[in-house]
Amino acid sequence: MVISFSCSTQPENKLADLDLGKIIKRGKLVALTGYNPYSYFIYKGEPEGFEYELLSNYAKSIGLDLEMKVENNFERMITKLNNGEGDLIAFNLTVTNELSDQVQFTKPYSMVKQLIVQRISNDTNDVFIDNVNELEGKTVYVRNDSPYLARLKNLAEEIGGEILIIEADPELSTEDLIQMVAEKKINYTIADDNIARLAYKQYKNISISTEISFPQKISWAIRKNSPQLLNSINSWIESSTESNLFQNLKVKYFENWGSSRIVNGSKFLMSRRGDISPFDELIKKYSQKLGWDWKLVASLIYQESQFEPKSRSWVGAVGLMQLMPNTGEAFGVTNFEDPEQNINAGISYLSWLNNYWKKLIYDQNERIKFVLASYNIGVGHILDARNLAFKYDVDPNMWDGSVSEYLLNKSKKKYYEDEVVQYGYARGKETVNFVREVLERYEHYKQVNKK
Repeated sequence: MVISFSCSTQPENKLADLDLGKIIKRGKLVALTGYNPYSYFIYKGEPEGFEYELLSNYAKSIGLDLEMKVENNFERMITKLNNGEGDLIAFNLTVTNELSDQVQFTKPYSMVKQLIVQRISNDTNDVFIDNVNELEGKTVYVRNDSPYLARLKNLAEEIGGEILIIEADPELSTEDLIQMVAEKKINYTIADDNIARLAYKQYKNISISTEISFPQKISWAIRKNSPQLLNSINSWIESSTESNLFQNLKVKYFENWGSSRIVNGSKFLMSRRGDISPFDELIKKYSQKLGWDWKLVASLIYQESQFEPKSRSWVGAVGLMQLMPNTGEAFGVTNFEDPEQNINAGISYLSWLNNYWKKLIYDQNERIKFVLASYNIGVGHILDARNLAFKYDVDPNMWDGSVSEYLLNKSKKKYYEDEVVQYGYARGKETVNFVREVLERYEHYKQVNKK
């Protein structure tokens, strides 16, 4: 028997015409994944994860940027893949015949077994399952539309008995179900052994000793009409397997003690609810006067201080937003280590910069880059870079490839001694990287927190 809380029928969609050639022309690879402690997550403000690092390596190998799109509902993930919102799915996918009707799989990069996750308990109401035959008559919760469902159905046929299989709410992940077992909300669930081992480091009252499957292939999924992408990924998987990349990342994310600390509620782990820092409410409150998405401000704060209120730089900047003494005092700060005072003053300064550049840079997205750059290095150096851009016939109102290039050039004597330059030498590389990294991190924050 199967009880399902969602429709598992995948509607037929026309496949997007988007193979590797068009992806390269676009300049970025778009990957669909879930937010969890192994595929993709934000830790200490930075993107991490087994699948994320693999994807980053692959994208870099073909000269592309990587964009991550989070979708924790697997049905929607398949739909988004096939309509072109993503180029591949990287989500610890087990290769199955059923899924092969909807997507094509790359070469496998790992093998896993499915295990029963259950409690170790002295409670007489908890029945421990030592072998698959003992599943008869038991209620087992599994992730929505997962390969575990098909395996349990086959097991019911093999043992000649009924297993009550409950297909859980689509928003619940395998990790959620394991937690529910540990918290005595359900008795049994199924997980791949790599995920189960990671969870076992957190929940000491669970057992993961009972296997229910032979080794199964783990692969990425792509559209069926993308043979160029398939061949490219398969070639990369072959070469990367030979270089031990996969094995090293498996050790990092599934075996090292540090990975279990991430799962185990670390204050540095961005939750699936989208919490970025302990200061989210303050950032939201004061960002309103700036008119920016609060997550962009959060990314800037991480860049400045890694959310450490007592952070101090070698030049004397202090606090979450690394305010210099004169700047902080000008905006009313009396205690630079006080999170609210620091955030309020830092955002007030950003608002001042935004108003300044609003008179010169009309495009809001471009203006954000000029504001970020000015926050990092000061308005004067950015004005110099604009003057150089104008002199050398490039757009002074465009950051990437224009003003940013001349800010980099301000470390060269020819440029910092130019007659249009008023503020002299600048080490522009740090500022160019600052703008890029803040905006890249913001894109990751948006994927996890969509509010």
